[in-house]
Amino acid sequence: MKKKTTFIYLFIVLGTFFSCKKYLEEKSNKKLVVISKLEDMQALLDDAATMNNVSTPSYMESAADDYFLPPSVYAAQPLVYQQLYDWEKYPYRYSNDWNKAYLAVYNSNMCLEIIEKITRTSANAQLWNNVKGSALFYRSFYYLLLAWQHSKIYDRNTSSSDLGIVLRSGTDFNVPSVRATVEQTYQQIIGDTKMAINLLPAQPQHVLRPSRAAAFGLLSRIYLSMGMADSAYRYADLCLQIKSSLMNYNGDSDLSGSMSASLPFKRYNKETIFYTEMFQGFGLHAPYQAKIDTNLYQSFDLNDLRRTGFFKATNPYHQFKGNYAANANNLFTGIATDEILLTRAECLARLNRTVDALADLNTLLKARWKSSVVYNPVTAIDSRDALNKILVERRKELLMRGLRWIDIKRLNKEGMNIMLKRISNGETLLLKPDDPFYALPLPQDIIEQTGIQQN
Repeated sequence: MKKKTTFIYLFIVLGTFFSCKKYLEEKSNKKLVVISKLEDMQALLDDAATMNNVSTPSYMESAADDYFLPPSVYAAQPLVYQQLYDWEKYPYRYSNDWNKAYLAVYNSNMCLEIIEKITRTSANAQLWNNVKGSALFYRSFYYLLLAWQHSKIYDRNTSSSDLGIVLRSGTDFNVPSVRATVEQTYQQIIGDTKMAINLLPAQPQHVLRPSRAAAFGLLSRIYLSMGMADSAYRYADLCLQIKSSLMNYNGDSDLSGSMSASLPFKRYNKETIFYTEMFQGFGLHAPYQAKIDTNLYQSFDLNDLRRTGFFKATNPYHQFKGNYAANANNLFTGIATDEILLTRAECLARLNRTVDALADLNTLLKARWKSSVVYNPVTAIDSRDALNKILVERRKELLMRGLRWIDIKRLNKEGMNIMLKRISNGETLLLKPDDPFYALPLPQDIIEQTGIQQN
C-alpha cells in the first residue's frame, strides 16, 4: 500500500507541472520516490488511471458531428461550452486534453531514460522488453491523438512546413517546448511504434497493457490517417492475424444480457485489443446530454442489432449507449478488432481488391444482424462502390470512439466535401472542409508558458 501511495503521489506532482509553474518550483522541497528498477517502471506504466482511463483527447469528439445538443441542453451549458460547441476559439486552460496526454508521455519518457541505465540480460529480458516497448507505444499512441486533434491532416506536399505537436524526448523541464512539423511528428510516431513491435508480446497479460497486436493496430491507424492504404492494410492484416475475434450481437459471453440493456457490452470484451477511455474535459458529447445525429440513427436497419444496442430512446431523440467501456459516461477509445477489420476492408477497396473488401465487411455486419432474419451480403459494382459502403459502415460502427474527426479530415482531403452543420440559438453554423479550425486550438496556458505558436 505504501508503494502504491508513493506512485500515486508522484503522478499527482508530475501532472500538476503541466499547468502550474508555482507548484513545480515548490516540488523540489517534496520527497519524491526514485524509480530505478524495472519493476518500478512497469508499475508506473501499469497505472491505468494515468495511462488508460479517462485520458485520451476529447476536444475532437466534441467538435465532430456524431451528436448534437437540443436547444434546451445548449442553453443550460456554460458560456465556454457554448463557444466550443459553436466552433469558436476559446482560451481554455488546465485541466485539459493536453496535460492529460503529456502526463502519459512524461511517464513514458521517464521509463525510456531510466531503462537505458539497466543492462538487458537473459534473466530480465522479458520485463526489460515489455517496459521499453510499452513506453514507446504509449508515447506514440498519445502523440498520434494529439496530432489528429491539433495539426493539419498529413499532406506530403506541406508536411515539412505544417505545424505538428511538441515532441518531448526526455523529462528535463528546462528543455524548451517547440512545435515539430507534421512530417517530424509522424516520423517520430512511426519510428517509435515500429521499435515497440519488436519488444512487445503478441498479446498482453491484460488489454490495459500494450502488445504487438496493438502496435500493429496503431500503425494501421497512423497510415490510414496519412492516406497510405497499402501500409495501413499491411498492419491491419498483421494485427488481425494475432487477434480477430468479434462478438456476435445475437448472443455472446461478452454481452451484458440483451442488446436492450442499458450497457449491453462488457468492459475488456473479446474485441478489445488495447483499452483506453476518453478524458471528460470537453464533455459536450457526454451520452447523458448529447443526442445522436438523427440521420445517423435512421441509417441503421431495423434488423441491425446495433440500432438497439448502441442507442437509447430519449423522446424524441436517442442517446448513445453502445460503449465498450461499459460505462454510461466514459467513452471507449482503444483499439478493437471491429475498427481494424473495417480499416482492412477500406484499404482492400482502395487497392481494388473488391471481393476481399466485401468479405471483411460482411464478416462484421453478419455478426451485427438479427439471426432470425436472413442476412443478405453487401455487394458492390466496383471498388469505388465498395469503398463508399464500407465508409458508411465505419461511421456507424465506430461512432463516439474519438475517430470521426480524423476521418472527416482525411476524407475531405480526398474531396469528400463533408460539411459540418450545427444549429445554435436558431442560427445555422457551418464548418467547411477547408476551415483551419480542423487543427483545433492549443490550451492558452501552454501558449503563455512555452511561447509555442497557436493554431
